[in-house]
This record gives sequence, structure tokens and C-alpha cells, in this order.
Amino acid sequence: MTSLKKATLLFIVLFIITGLVYPLAVTLIAGLAFPSQAHGSLIVDNNNTVIGSTLIGQNFTGPQYFQSRPSASGYDPTASGGSNLGPTNPALLELVANRTSALQKAGITGPIPSDLVTASASGLDPHISLDAALIQIPTVAKARNLPEEELRTLVLSEAIDSPFTGTYVNVLSLNRAIDEKNLM
Repeated sequence: MTSLKKATLLFIVLFIITGLVYPLAVTLIAGLAFPSQAHGSLIVDNNNTVIGSTLIGQNFTGPQYFQSRPSASGYDPTASGGSNLGPTNPALLELVANRTSALQKAGITGPIPSDLVTASASGLDPHISLDAALIQIPTVAKARNLPEEELRTLVLSEAIDSPFTGTYVNVLSLNRAIDEKNLM
């Protein structure tokens, strides 16, 4: 057998193993062992309609909802990415000023956490810091006609502690929890 034939045969065998068999086996095992994560951590409502993913941020409008972190991609998962604007870029400074002004007009007072006015690196971060959620409580409570303490309890029950990222809140999960309790 010539060297060329051996090389071609080895290429075909390795292509089948590493390009077909291994990826299919890993996909099958992941789908069986971690079905939710393997299928995108999708959130389905009572009508079996996909309403989002715990991994991708969404835009919430209206004072009755907690606001997500801004997105440089317009919350489009196919266009994930940051704005690439540096901290001294006038365009970024203007965006931050406009977002800060909009939050203040919505009724948020006090120092505004940076994650409410700056986009994440992916532009699709589904989480906000606990501080960003807590500062929105008076606005959401007023819009929903709720006692602030009741809403604070719900926010704290939705908060997740991570040794790597600190304490954060998934905005979609929080807003769903509020809607499911019929607090609208």
C-alpha cells in the first residue's frame, strides 16, 4: 500500500471518527444527561410556547417590569457582540447619559448601577446585579400597586449567588415570577 493510499485511508477513518461519530455521541449523551441545557435552556409557558431562554437577555418595556441590561445587539442572539466603544468614547458616554436619563424619568433614584446603563460583552446578558434589581423595586412596585417589601422578598428569592460573579438576578425569571403570582 502506497503512502498516499495509507494517508487517504487514515484521513477517511479519522474524519468519520472525529467528524461524525464523536460529535453525534457527545450530542446524544448531552441531550440525555442535560436535556434543558442541551436544547438552549428554553423557557416554555403554560401553552407550550417558547417565551425565551435563561441564557439570553430580553428587552422589557414598561414600568411594571424589571429592566434588563442594555444590549449592543438589540437583543438579537444572531448578532451577539459588544459595541466595542471604549470608556472615553463620546458615543458611549452619550449612550450612558441617555440611558441614565431614561431610568431617572422612569422613577429610579439614587446612584444607578453600571449594568443598567452599559451593555455586556455579548450584548445578551440575561442577568443584572442584585443592586440593579433592588434599585428598580420602587418603580415596579408603584406600577403594579404592590408593597415594596413584597417585591423585595420576591427579588431576593430569585437572586443567585455565584462565587465568580457575585449576586445576580435573571431578569426574565424574575419578571415571570411576578407575572405568575398575578401581581399585574
